[in-house]
Amino acid sequence: MHAVARQDLSIKTRDLPLTTPIWHAGTVDLAAITANGAATMPGFLGIEFIEAGPDWLTARMPVNARVHQPFGRLHGGASVVLAETVASVGASLAVDNSHSVAVGMEINANHIRPARDGFVYATGRCESRGRTSQVWTVRIVDGEDKLVCLSRVTMAVISNERK
Repeated sequence: MHAVARQDLSIKTRDLPLTTPIWHAGTVDLAAITANGAATMPGFLGIEFIEAGPDWLTARMPVNARVHQPFGRLHGGASVVLAETVASVGASLAVDNSHSVAVGMEINANHIRPARDGFVYATGRCESRGRTSQVWTVRIVDGEDKLVCLSRVTMAVISNERK
């Protein structure tokens, strides 16, 4: 799924045509998504969107002192930020933003294995896309593709008037 060559981790800047996309616009501009979060939490943590498929997105986050807990391991809260970022962006891309917006409603995370350095990769996949809610599963793995965290995020789809 996120078979990005680990040697070439540059952001893919082209629009990716998708065969059966859930994306409202039909294409995903990964560089624009990353740039959109530059001045907010995703930018502070170094989150970059690197790959997309018909119903999934992958982002990476560096594991360094900024996201460590005091014992030198990836902080669970940083994993949750990464998971919610991927699910929120995916949900937003899957709705018509001229009428609706997707907002976080619930998140859970199981922290399976520690990460100390390198990058972690979060792939979010839409499991259910309804009129008023979406459910996303986000798998976070390390550079060796070992599971670090498994998260489920429920997004509410609300009218733009309620923002």
